[in-house]
Amino acid sequence: MEPESTILSVDVEKVIRGKSSKLADRLPRFLIEYVKKIIHQDEINRLLYDNRGYTGVEFASRILKDLEVTYRVHYTGQRRPDPSGRYIFVSNHPLGGLDGMILISYIGSCFGDVKFVVNDLLMYIKPLAPVFVPVNKYGKMRHDNTMLFQQTFGSDAQVLYFPAGLCSRLIKGRITDLEWKKTFVTKAIESHRDIVPMFFSGENSKRFYRLANLRKRLGIKFNIETFLLPDEMFRKQGSSFDLYIGEPVPYTSLTGEHNHKEWCEIIRDRSYATCNQAR
Repeated sequence: MEPESTILSVDVEKVIRGKSSKLADRLPRFLIEYVKKIIHQDEINRLLYDNRGYTGVEFASRILKDLEVTYRVHYTGQRRPDPSGRYIFVSNHPLGGLDGMILISYIGSCFGDVKFVVNDLLMYIKPLAPVFVPVNKYGKMRHDNTMLFQQTFGSDAQVLYFPAGLCSRLIKGRITDLEWKKTFVTKAIESHRDIVPMFFSGENSKRFYRLANLRKRLGIKFNIETFLLPDEMFRKQGSSFDLYIGEPVPYTSLTGEHNHKEWCEIIRDRSYATCNQAR
């Protein structure tokens, strides 16, 4: 058996140092230890160890099984996505972890090779690196990542996309996504891919939304509530979710009748409406 010391693992201190060595040196030890605890570093590394040797879709499916998470899939509309087609699957992002795992597991199992556009910080989850396409949401993208991003849309792989980028927040008393970015509309037209709107059921704890709103009121730009997302994932062990998949939107229909931003909003509305159209 492979020595435990060589198994891929999550190391908070290493991640911080990789982003900023100066910050890592300045942070007090107790704070680093607190972050390790709140993100469940030991539990995550145990999952990584138990599923060593697995990657991509198979890894995601095994993690869901270990966490006893199940899901139901509902198709809406008259026309289902064709497994032989090339699509951009777009969805709301209510959870920040398990929703992505479920999308990888289901779309990858039913529609073949799959790629997921994600925050580059998630590349530290090495078993999912073959699926992930990293983008830097807070700075300039590296040249190799830019090339991979372009190549992905030109490939035959299915593309998964959370247009909001960040997971849903409590806004005006309603749990909903932040603004959807129009990039997926532009890439659909460029790469001749139809867009499949999806809706994922679920929500995080009230604690998560309270912290997010408090952070906003205090004028703090850094999304400190994201540190709670691993804990939110482990809290949902044994849960079941619903995934609603709508009718594909042909890229040829994304015409000058609306600009890309308007089409983005239209497709967002269709995504949220799919849960009311399930048959």
